[in-house]
Amino acid sequence: MLSLKNVTVSYQNVKAAHDVTFELSSGQIGCLLGPSGCGKTSVLRAIAGFERLTDGTIRLREQLVSDKNNHIEPEKRHVSVVFQDYALFPHLSVAQNIAFGLHQQNSAQKHQRVTELLELIGLSGYGSRYPHALSGGQQQRVALARAMAAKPDLLLLDEPFSSLDAELRDELAKQLRTILKHEKTTAVMVTHDQHEAFAMADVIGVMNKGRLLQWSDAYVLYHRPKSRFVASFVGDGVFLPATVDNNIKLNSGLGVFTLEPDSGFIQGDKVVFLIRPDDIIHDDKSETLAKVIDRSFQGSHILYQLELQQVGHAKVLCLAPSHHDHQLNELIGIRLDLEHMIVFADNDDSI
Repeated sequence: MLSLKNVTVSYQNVKAAHDVTFELSSGQIGCLLGPSGCGKTSVLRAIAGFERLTDGTIRLREQLVSDKNNHIEPEKRHVSVVFQDYALFPHLSVAQNIAFGLHQQNSAQKHQRVTELLELIGLSGYGSRYPHALSGGQQQRVALARAMAAKPDLLLLDEPFSSLDAELRDELAKQLRTILKHEKTTAVMVTHDQHEAFAMADVIGVMNKGRLLQWSDAYVLYHRPKSRFVASFVGDGVFLPATVDNNIKLNSGLGVFTLEPDSGFIQGDKVVFLIRPDDIIHDDKSETLAKVIDRSFQGSHILYQLELQQVGHAKVLCLAPSHHDHQLNELIGIRLDLEHMIVFADNDDSI
């Protein structure tokens, strides 16, 4: 359905996105994830047709829509966009907003499609209301319904949850995913929030400094990141130093760990390995101690920030059952449970 190959977008000779390549099949939901200024919105705007390409190609339904010398205008791409501010028309009712793009349908067809979408987004009976009478989450669903009304080949979502309370975001992301899957809509979302990306997308691309660093599903990004940036951006964690010993094992202040056979490291290499909160197990019997320097009660669990006593006072996170109730400055026992080692050379400065 969508194919980008070596896409580059520039503003006044400054590359906002460089050499971006990925594909989406029909019905897939993709997400471009990264910090502000990483180029993800520039890629989204290029897909929509709002920006021309400096280099590369964009194809929709296997048809060329953008390259350096060719550019099909946005209104001819059969692509819909949901903007950050939803852009609902305040003088139109909910039903009129949703029906706005249905120019080629008669009144009965419009009414049927609007009724179908209102039921799908959980707002049956809200058709006569106006946007100002809706909550932020309801407005967002109306904007989605309007974008989907004409059954576009591709739906683009630009930070769709940015104006909502954090508590609503995960819930609405799951609702939107259900709606998109029901309509079999192919979609691309951009966000800086990994939780939104995990809740919405089938496949996620992590971007930084204009480049797409890795394009995969959430599990692979979390457990098999290809760069230090991806490893640190997706999920919480810290890098701890270690040395590869003569048995090609990882020798650290927290113990000795087995490297994968194809790691590529040799004896004497200085490396760093990633520790995430779920890698650290609270164990009162362990001789490895860490000091509690912060704690956050989360109901069934407590998220502890710990200062390691063995590795240069490095700070790590540990998620422990809440019946293990420890106070600030208390020393507690921990052990590592590393099923898969994420290791990079100490001098690896990959973006």
